[in-house]
Amino acid sequence: MSVRENWQYLEKRPHPWRQQLHLKGKRLTAFGLWMDMQANDMTAAEAAENWNLPLAAIREAIDYCQTHQDLLQQEAAEERRRLEAKGISLEPKVTA
Repeated sequence: MSVRENWQYLEKRPHPWRQQLHLKGKRLTAFGLWMDMQANDMTAAEAAENWNLPLAAIREAIDYCQTHQDLLQQEAAEERRRLEAKGISLEPKVTA
């Protein structure tokens, strides 16, 4: 499978360490959109309506996330490391 690098609805934005792409005109990464869809059990059509984006943009973000898993996992690990270095725990608190 070849990895597509020419995106109509996604763009790179300057960031000190993050390389993943954002949706043009939105303060939203492709991964953020994809995770929102999964967390809220949304179809592509529902996400397009929710985010006021063309269905093609949603499909492009999904394609990007599916073909860039290594990058997304590396960035998630880096973000976790940075948060933990600041003393922010991502583990759920256990209450009795």
